[in-house]
Amino acid sequence: MKRRDLLKSLSMAAGGMLWTRNLAGQSNQGESKAKARLATPIRALARKNGQVYQPLEIHLEDTALSGEAVTKLDGIEVDRRNVKTGSHTFDIYLKPVNQPKQSTVTVEINGKAFTDQVELKPVRKMLVYVLPHSHHDLGYTDLQADVEQKQIRNITRGIELARKTADYPEGSRFVWNLEVLWGADLYMRRSDESARRALIEAVQKGWMGINGSYANELTGLCRPEELLQLFRYSGELGNTCGAKVDSAMMSDVPGFSWGTVTAMSQAGIRYFSAAPNYFDRIGTFMVTWQDKPFWWVSPSGKEKLLFWIPWTGYALSHVMKLGDELVSKYQDRMDEVHFPYDISYIRWSGHGDNAEPDPELSDWIRDWNQKYEWPRFSIASTSTAFSAFEKRYGNQLPQYRGDLTPYWEDGAGSSALETAMSRNAADRINEAAALTALGKINAYNPSSYAEAWRDVLLYSEHTWGAWNSVSDSENPFVKKQWDVKRAFAVDADKLSKDLLAQAGGAQATESSANAIEVHNPSSWSRTEIVYLSHELSSAGDRVTDSRGKPVPSQRLSTGELAVQIKDVPAFAAASYRISPNKALAPNTPVSYKDHRLSNGVLELSIDPSTGDVSALRLHGEQQNLADNRKHRLNQFLFLQGKDVDHLQSSSTATIVVEEQGPLLVLIRIESSALGCKSLVRRIRLSAGADYVEVANTVDKLRAPLNPHPGVGGPGDEFAQRGSKESIQFAFPFAVPDGKMTLDIPLGNMRPEADQLPGSCKNWLPVGRWVDVSNESLGVTWITQDAPLVEIGEISATMLGSQRDPSVWRKHIDETQTFYSWVMNNHWGTNYLAYQEGPTTFRYALRPHRKHDASAASRLAIALSEPLLSRPSDSVSQESESLLRIEPAEVIAITLKPSEDRKAWIVRLFESSGQPRSAKLTWAASQAVQSWRSNLAEEKLEPVGNEVHLDGWELLTLRVEKKAP
Repeated sequence: MKRRDLLKSLSMAAGGMLWTRNLAGQSNQGESKAKARLATPIRALARKNGQVYQPLEIHLEDTALSGEAVTKLDGIEVDRRNVKTGSHTFDIYLKPVNQPKQSTVTVEINGKAFTDQVELKPVRKMLVYVLPHSHHDLGYTDLQADVEQKQIRNITRGIELARKTADYPEGSRFVWNLEVLWGADLYMRRSDESARRALIEAVQKGWMGINGSYANELTGLCRPEELLQLFRYSGELGNTCGAKVDSAMMSDVPGFSWGTVTAMSQAGIRYFSAAPNYFDRIGTFMVTWQDKPFWWVSPSGKEKLLFWIPWTGYALSHVMKLGDELVSKYQDRMDEVHFPYDISYIRWSGHGDNAEPDPELSDWIRDWNQKYEWPRFSIASTSTAFSAFEKRYGNQLPQYRGDLTPYWEDGAGSSALETAMSRNAADRINEAAALTALGKINAYNPSSYAEAWRDVLLYSEHTWGAWNSVSDSENPFVKKQWDVKRAFAVDADKLSKDLLAQAGGAQATESSANAIEVHNPSSWSRTEIVYLSHELSSAGDRVTDSRGKPVPSQRLSTGELAVQIKDVPAFAAASYRISPNKALAPNTPVSYKDHRLSNGVLELSIDPSTGDVSALRLHGEQQNLADNRKHRLNQFLFLQGKDVDHLQSSSTATIVVEEQGPLLVLIRIESSALGCKSLVRRIRLSAGADYVEVANTVDKLRAPLNPHPGVGGPGDEFAQRGSKESIQFAFPFAVPDGKMTLDIPLGNMRPEADQLPGSCKNWLPVGRWVDVSNESLGVTWITQDAPLVEIGEISATMLGSQRDPSVWRKHIDETQTFYSWVMNNHWGTNYLAYQEGPTTFRYALRPHRKHDASAASRLAIALSEPLLSRPSDSVSQESESLLRIEPAEVIAITLKPSEDRKAWIVRLFESSGQPRSAKLTWAASQAVQSWRSNLAEEKLEPVGNEVHLDGWELLTLRVEKKAP
């Protein structure tokens, strides 16, 4: 694989052992053939005549002597045999050593002595499980369509090898692990019935192991339901095969968002074989966790996974060959880390990425196990290996609770537009499912939702593009791979919009309607501005509710009508009439004067020269929540290479008022900026709102291309350091003694405090918001499109390949400053060399009193899943809530019809970090029965209308109507 061509001129350090082999495990071209050693210890135990011995291999190279060969160890004869001229290799058997021992080996033939020095080491009496699989790179080395066919063929070949070796001794029978499931999904959808039956039977016979993740995912990019959907298909395939799926593999990606534990547990997964890339841009992740199994505990503390990274991650078969040397060096590694267990495991992923099953593995293990008693090797599924380890050592393992902050999510900033599209599509799919659940659940089309989620998941999958995406960016091979990758985001965007349109099916045409329905897809009452198109609001500017009471509205310069909608009940709808009368102004209008926005709730000031936000206050408070000492709020920063001492900001700003109020004011701030055709920042404040909205549109210029395309590949100077750039927006806050908290999918985390060792600290993925608060004052920052932040400083300066763990950031000091890192092209491979054109990054700033994580989540979700307006022929009374949940800290992050369309699926999430008892009140017209459930939507145990949740706990319910 081209990624590993970077190693051809390097020594690879892994666990203290050095290799200078290329990816095929052979010596590099030009190396002289090394002289064979006289004596080579075989680090194994063999049984001879009822006794256990330690073998020593003797090799006589092209000797012209013949006669009796006498072998001595430290002067003591240990073997005597006759040899002829030529080369000879034979084993002698020694008493096992209990500690390392330096010895001299001498072989005498007809008075001529040959001597060598050896170190004999104790043999570990351990069982090593071997997990065969193919690393799934959806692209990179080949076009995606070719890779799909490879992985489909690999399933067939894995079954064939298992069948061929079914009569082999136990431990050497081939087992094929489905590393991730997108290949199996394609296999089941594209194959005929006989092939599908072959896979099902292979699983049932134990020839094939199902691992529960759909893809090798960048989990830090995932929305909460997206992270859960990552493991949903495992239940479907497991049920099809009649198999329990309790394990997952992920490969190449270093680091995982903390909520992964929760999501896996919802799928019944208990075992997590993580096998990162072993050298590139992995920080201290492998150094910290390689060969150190532990229980990874969820944010709620109620779930845990057995987390285990094997030696060299998934790449052992890329850098070593089957043989005695592998066995010896593996034990060296176990000694080095003082591995205390007599059960271990390795990954065996063939010779490169997307490799076919290794046909030599079963034969080698069979022969080894027949010849040697220890160590022993056993081919197995992930579940078999991990369950055996848990049975022996599970209660002895340490438990750790925290985020394993991932590293490779930074690459998503190389395609910021598509990343935003995918994030928004995930939210839209979730909203569409909720609105469908509020209507007729029989209208739910599971296959359409599965297709949309698949596109979202495969956009967040770790393979972004071709191996030469940076060094030869205009190559048709590169372009074709990016077209496919981009299509995942584009298709997800379209499908999600189609699903939302279907879910909100209009009762009247826009042109004929003089009434609208506003639907709330959330589990709490909502008040916010809705924006009606000119067509939908053509009847006029005045809006009244179902009781005839007017509500504030404002006709915008775009032709839209902005309407302030108040208190739409949870999971319900409210009706409004539009008439040609004058719009009602709010009681306290929003104003803009002397570059200051105010609405009686908060105040924001804009620096007239730069357009940056210079002040942010709660109304009536003296404390300016903007720290202007180094940077200002929403300040544009352009970084060339990694020269943080010469950050470039935007030019003098031109400020225009686009909307004058009284319901909302919209300010447009135009500037020129390095690396951009233009920079337009918009700030919008609405009457009565406790937050201000920000939208920054960067019209990006393309970074310079490689002047020598294709020369040198990913390791070339240009790919590693040429034309590197990034864009940040600064958010320095000033909250006395304020502490920072980040929202992550299915949890919260504090930088440094909640990051486990080995986590990435140069940049952090963020879910929906960052909050900086003290006991009585704070501010919440919400991001809708950009998933990456740098904490305290511009620390995303890791250009190209980074193999040295010591250069990565080790600590994050307490701070109230962070930067939204929106664009970069820092990688030397896989991700894009450049991006161009306009991309908008939307934020919200909410000053508040005491920190309320649940309130932050409710606002952030509302911004991403807005109230849905649709035309109606009439105005009716406010509809009854399908479901009300108390208290508000327990959020239904998902409401959807079940896949069988016989129930509602409700995912309750305790969003404040405190234990709560939640009361569920269903509409009077709905007599229901509820069960605790899971991602497979099974009935696990009945529950009533009141349930207990611990802080950050996720609870899935299956709710069915009672039979009449």
